[in-house]
Amino acid sequence: MAAPALVLLAHGSTSPLVAEVAHEMRVRMQEMKPEISVHTAFLDHCPPSGPQVISRIARTRTEEVVFISTNLSATFVPDERVETMVDKVRASHPRLRFSIARPVGPEASLLGLVDRKLRAALASAHIAELDGLVLAAEGAADQRSQSLLARRARQWSMHHKLPVITANANGTGPGTAAAIASLRAQGRRHIAVGSLFLAPDEAWQTQADQALRAGAVAVSEPLGAQQELLEIAWGRYAVAAMGMVDVGLEREQPETGTDRHLSVVAG
Repeated sequence: MAAPALVLLAHGSTSPLVAEVAHEMRVRMQEMKPEISVHTAFLDHCPPSGPQVISRIARTRTEEVVFISTNLSATFVPDERVETMVDKVRASHPRLRFSIARPVGPEASLLGLVDRKLRAALASAHIAELDGLVLAAEGAADQRSQSLLARRARQWSMHHKLPVITANANGTGPGTAAAIASLRAQGRRHIAVGSLFLAPDEAWQTQADQALRAGAVAVSEPLGAQQELLEIAWGRYAVAAMGMVDVGLEREQPETGTDRHLSVVAG
């Protein structure tokens, strides 16, 4: 049996730059593992949608599909639209088996990418001194993801020995303007924003604009299809694909007798 196909699920946008990042991610991941079929689908705004991609996969000999959300804020629970879409394609294509992997999420290794992007922004703005940082992210609805984002902010703070406040674009916490105001209330004046976003979508642009209006000295660009991010995605795929193998073996396990259905009752 062929390895499960991989479908990257990304937020769409009216900006072509967002789709470009998702497609670049697919191309680079396909180059890393040419034996596995890699696809991109969008949850909104632009094609192809998840059902469109699955309809194409269903016409091949593929029997299993792993979905991976490219959300960099969600840790365990993907966007509700992911589960809704998977329920839809499962009903439309009963021959196929589907698994939803953990989202890419806010892995600690991504802080190094945020640093690289922020250093570039600081160099471009000729900024040499900072006394406060904001870690801007899309944000997540579930408490575990929010807690992990807060932990990443603490790790980033310890690394740079500077105060760090997390800003969430989805309204679950302060935005960049409020985060900068909080740092200013602590006496901080040279504040930069690191962006834990995959692509320059509307949410990132809004947070970047707010930060600059609030006086941020620099805002880093989104991460893009960097190698570290691709390796995290492949790790998510491997875990989900292995889980499908385990389930398949359980289903194929023959009955070995009736003892497993009996219970012993003491006399």
